[in-house]
Order: sequence, then C-alpha cells, then structure tokens
Amino acid sequence: MLKRVFVAPDPGRLRLRSATRAVLGISLAVAACGLTVHSLIAAVIGGLAALLALFTVTDATVRDQAVTTALLPAAGFPVLALATGLHDHPTARDLAFLAVMGLGVYARRWGPRGHALGVFAFMTFFATQFLHAGPGRLPELYVAVTVALLVSSAVRFGLCCYERRLPSAAAPAPPGGRGLARTTTRQAVQATVGGAVALMAGQLLSDQRWYWAVGATWWVFVNTTSRGETLVRGFRRILGTLIGIVAGAGVAIPLHGAAVPTAALVAVCVFGIFYAAAVSYTWMMFAVTVMAGLLYGLLGVLDSDLLVLRLTETGVGAIGAALAVVVVLPVTTHATTDAWIERALRCVHACAAEAAARLAGSGSADPTPRVAELELLLGRVRLSLAPLVHPLSPFRGRKEKARRVLALLDDCAREARGLASIAADPEASHDVRLAAACWRVEAAVEALTTPGGARAAAGTAAAVPEHPAPEPALAHLHGLEKALAELAVPLRSTRPSPLAGA
Repeated sequence: MLKRVFVAPDPGRLRLRSATRAVLGISLAVAACGLTVHSLIAAVIGGLAALLALFTVTDATVRDQAVTTALLPAAGFPVLALATGLHDHPTARDLAFLAVMGLGVYARRWGPRGHALGVFAFMTFFATQFLHAGPGRLPELYVAVTVALLVSSAVRFGLCCYERRLPSAAAPAPPGGRGLARTTTRQAVQATVGGAVALMAGQLLSDQRWYWAVGATWWVFVNTTSRGETLVRGFRRILGTLIGIVAGAGVAIPLHGAAVPTAALVAVCVFGIFYAAAVSYTWMMFAVTVMAGLLYGLLGVLDSDLLVLRLTETGVGAIGAALAVVVVLPVTTHATTDAWIERALRCVHACAAEAAARLAGSGSADPTPRVAELELLLGRVRLSLAPLVHPLSPFRGRKEKARRVLALLDDCAREARGLASIAADPEASHDVRLAAACWRVEAAVEALTTPGGARAAAGTAAAVPEHPAPEPALAHLHGLEKALAELAVPLRSTRPSPLAGA
C-alpha cells in the first residue's frame, strides 16, 4: 500500500509540484502570520487557511481559482464570528455546527467553487473548536486568515503557477436530479444526520475533544457520491488514523513541542498530504493525523491518552457517517457507477471526434481538454468502483468485472492520450480513413451507453482489426475500438448493473 503512493504515475510531476508548492506556500503563510500577529493560535489557523486554499480550490482555470480563493473569506469570516460568539453556548454552538455542515455539503451542487467554499466554512468552525477560541480572539483570527490567504495566493498564482501551462478541465459534477433525487441534497441530509450522531457520541467520550468525531464524519463525505464510496472512505480514514497515531506516539510525544523539529516535521506532513491525496486516502490521513499530533504538541496538550481519544472519536465519526448513508436517503453505488461510466465513455468519443477533426484540418478542434476531462472522469469511476475492488469486498464476481472495466477504461484513456499527441503534430497525416474509424468509435459508445446496447456491441469485436494500421492515428483509433468492444462483455451483464449493485 505504501509502495503504491511512490510508484503511482505522476504525469508532468503534478503531484510533486503541488506538494512542493504547498510546503512553500504554507510555510511562508505561517511565518507571515507569526510576524504579523505574534500568536501561536494565529499561526495555526493561518496555516490551516493556507492549506485549505491550496488543497480545496480546484476550478478549471487559473482565473476561476483566483476568484474562488478571493471568495474564501466571505465564507469563512461569518462562520468564524458565529463559532467564536457561540463558544460559551454549547447547545446553540452544536446546532450551528450541524447547520454549517449541512450547508457545506449542499454547496457542492455549485461545482468546485461551492465545494471549496463549503469546506472552508466548515473547517473554520472546526478550527475554532480545535483552538478553543472565544470572541476575544476574533480580530487576530481575521488578520491571520487574511495574511495567510494573501501569502499563499502569491505563491500559487505568482511564484509557482504551473497550471497556466496545463489544459483546463472542469471537475465533473455529481450526477443530477432535482430535490431529494439530487445527490448533493441527499448527502447534505445524510451529513447532518451523521454529524448529529457523531456529535452526541463524541461528547459522551469527551466534552473537550468531541469535534474530532464531527470532523471525521465530514471528511468521510467529502468527494464521495454513493453509499459504497462513503463506507470505504470511512474504513480508510480509521486505518490511516490508526497508523498515524502509532507514528505520532513515537515522534510527536518525545519532541515535547520543540519548535524547530516540530515545524520541520509538520512541513513533511504537509508534503505527504498533498502528494498522497490523489492516490491513497489512507496515507493522506496518516499524514493528517501525525500533523495534528505535532500541533497538539506545540499547544502543550499532547499525550498518549489524547492520541487514543483521537482514534476513538474518528471511529465514532466514521460509524455516524456509515449509519447515515445506509439508513437516510441512500444513494446506491449502482446508479452512481453507471452515471460515471457513461460520462467517461462519451468523453472517449469526444476525444476521438476532436482528434479526427484536427487531423482532417480543422483549426478549432483540440482533443487536449477532452483528454484532461477524461482523466478526471476516470478518477471518479475508480472512486465509485472502489467498494467492489476493495480487498475486503466479498463479491468476487463483481470484483473481477469491476477490475476488467477499470483496465479497459484505462486502455481507452491511453489510446486517447496517444491520439491527442499525434493530432497536436502539424505534420501528422490526414488519412481519409480517420472519419470512418471515428464513426465506429461513436457507434461503439452509443451501443454501450444505450440500454440493451452492450449486447449488440459485443458482436462488433470481430470487426475490429486484429493488427493495428501502420498509420499511428488509425492505430490508436483501432485500439479504442478494440477496448470499447471488449467493454461490452462486462457491461453487457451489468445493465441494469449487478456489477455495481452493492
């Protein structure tokens, strides 16, 4: 599991760049907060604000990222005022926390910007509980968040803005619907109910650290859209927290809050959070847990009992999330998986069509953004199928089918990337056979995304050339045809989808 983090593909070294930029941006933000406000609490919340700004803002373009970052105080400052103002009023504080939690999840319907603002609002409320900040701390919290966002933005949009050279691709929105049929609405209700269960159970465990349970429930829901995804994420969160607590006990406690080594290890944890996030939620949670232990050491309250309580509260939060997604308006893995697979297949066709048009001489056609979109959609497919391919899944037949689907979709993505690369070459051949091959790709996608069509698509496998054409673009198109034809076999037996019927 650890090996997978370091050997996982990192095209363009984007994970490495993101992690390095995060360490630089957050370190400078914390230093600036320390110099400006001269307060450890201000430095901690400033570092958190910088981390959230760099981690959660994922708009498709740099301009949109800058706008979302500029809007973060609009979401965070009222919540900070609310949380600090209710510090000595537990009942009102708890109700307000749950309301912020539900609204934060509901905001996902407005895409990446809504997601980022929702996360920032929730985490500012969470941070005031972590720091036990009352109304008297509000001015310095405002200053710290402002300074941190300004400094981290200067690093992100000025010093290390590698996104300007990348194709833009909007993060795919969850499957739609209206009212309670909409995924974000259902999840907002689930998160609120799960948060309420976690809050009550967490307060029974500790009247001082109860918020860890609510935080665990929140982060289990982030970036998930179905019952199965949420349950798998809850398991991974507990596992990552357990490993992190073991490491934290051996590293953070002996330091006794020593500033220099603690700061260095926090920087390592920040790097780990950003580097592991895209490939392993477990190891990301490991880094988060070790970092939290180090911060508690700085605040002078760390001991082994606190680490055990942290694990217990995390377990309570994960159980609260699990109960909510199973009982309250459940969103099945079946519906979610079908939706993501269909969108990925249609994006494959769009990639082929744009590439063929470019090779046919169209100056406006460009498959590169479609390839970037396809990578994001495949990430969503992998997340959706995670419950079935998980080592502990008891459904062996579904597991094999899910793995086959993922492998063939990866083949499609590889061929699409190759096709886009060739289309970008101005000297590439404009073979007249490209249009016919692209039409066959379109027909295969239509067959796979039409109810009952996968059975017909399976019969087209024999028509795909066994030997690739000598023309590179045609070879990639034939590769797409072959992968799409082979996808008909697992999908034929999964529509309606026993593959994802967990």
